[in-house]
Amino acid sequence: MDIGAKIKLLRIKNQLTLEELANRSELTKGFLSQVERNLTSPSIATLEDILEALGTTLGEFFSDDRDEKIVFTANDYFINEQEDYDISYIVPNAQKNSMEPILIRLHPGCESEKYGPYEAEEFGYVLQGRVELHYGKTQYNMKKGQTFYLKGDREHYLKNAGETEAKVIWVSNPPSF
Repeated sequence: MDIGAKIKLLRIKNQLTLEELANRSELTKGFLSQVERNLTSPSIATLEDILEALGTTLGEFFSDDRDEKIVFTANDYFINEQEDYDISYIVPNAQKNSMEPILIRLHPGCESEKYGPYEAEEFGYVLQGRVELHYGKTQYNMKKGQTFYLKGDREHYLKNAGETEAKVIWVSNPPSF
């Protein structure tokens, strides 16, 4: 981490000159200039004084919260090709999130992997084709534009009930794919 550059960025973000920051932190303008250019390193106590003058804390300053990517394209997807179906992980590294969306492409007459029972909630949207949703001992026939919402408390899976490829967006909470 470039401490000096981060301090300078915070100073500019707070619309402070070096002189104003020096007055607020009771340090010299020259010392702060050296800190921002990484020519000297402040002690922890001095860094705390600088950060207090900038309206933040040591914890916030050193936190590793980065702006996370929000928009994804097909170039970001990871595709797991199976014999009967493909799974596209359409939000990379979604396992760290509370839900995981995938795109399932089922070849005609083929089934997805069987899931459950486990503690989860799942949502699906049929984008293309016809599918059978098998949920425990019950079967639901679904077509393009229909959705499902279920608990993961029973074994469940999809089967392509048509003669063309079926596509389903499937969202699981917690991630399970």
